[in-house]
Amino acid sequence: MLNNITLKNLKIGAKFNLLLILVFIVSILGSGVALSSVLQGRAQNEVASQAQILIQMVNAVRDYTQNRIDPLLAPRLDTNPTFMPEIVPTFSSKEVFENFRKKAEYKNFFHKDATLNPTNLVDKADNFETQLVERFRNDSKTLEITGFRNLPEGEVFYIARPLKITQQKCLRCHSTPDQAPKSQLATYGSENGFGWQLNQIVSAQIISVPSEDIFANAKRTWILIMILLITIFAIVVFLINFLITKYVIQRIRRIEKIAQKVSIGDMNADFEESSNDEIGGLAQAFNRMKASLKIAMDMLNNQS
Repeated sequence: MLNNITLKNLKIGAKFNLLLILVFIVSILGSGVALSSVLQGRAQNEVASQAQILIQMVNAVRDYTQNRIDPLLAPRLDTNPTFMPEIVPTFSSKEVFENFRKKAEYKNFFHKDATLNPTNLVDKADNFETQLVERFRNDSKTLEITGFRNLPEGEVFYIARPLKITQQKCLRCHSTPDQAPKSQLATYGSENGFGWQLNQIVSAQIISVPSEDIFANAKRTWILIMILLITIFAIVVFLINFLITKYVIQRIRRIEKIAQKVSIGDMNADFEESSNDEIGGLAQAFNRMKASLKIAMDMLNNQS
């Protein structure tokens, strides 16, 4: 009830300004939410695109090592006194990626073939990575897992894919120590990296892309656009308010003042309006009413 009374007591200008402010607030909030959603989506698509490109590059190195390097070096495994890690696709992809990370702008990009039982303990999966491998093992239909993870270097977006033993020749180095090349045993020992089986998922191939800067840029873009939108909305509201005041409210106020003069008997006051719009039509109607009122008053005066 109090709100209704308060609104009734407000003048048209105040009511119109209140309506404009409400429209302004709703528009800004709606635009802000929609814009934030779009920019967040673009930022996530950007980091995901970077990760996809890198994982394709890593797999290209793995395929090259397996198809071109392995046939050249495999015969030398038994005769060479030291193990040649270049024959291992995981080693090659890791080395290429480390060269990629030497540039300062790429230092927080990471690649790892996280393995539950690796030959080289550098590839040992941590608790988080172990859970990814177990998820791939428990659900054979899951071919990719993505998400965000916090590292000491900051938040990263990661893509993980399962690595499965699909070729029998891979088991030579990973089935039992007695079948492994002597150079491998001399380099890595006989305790780790054995017991693998054909078609078994042993690793999760993980690419991690830093996401904090990209999302921070999206946030800065959101702030700048919101400032621009607020400025534009404020200017539009000011112009609308100015035009309404000048071309509507002020003209209605003039008609109101003249009507008050006529109501106290000043028949010389005239509703002057040159426009042919609705307010001009209202002024003409008041002039006709004033003329009719004057005629009626003259008739009463003559009769008396």
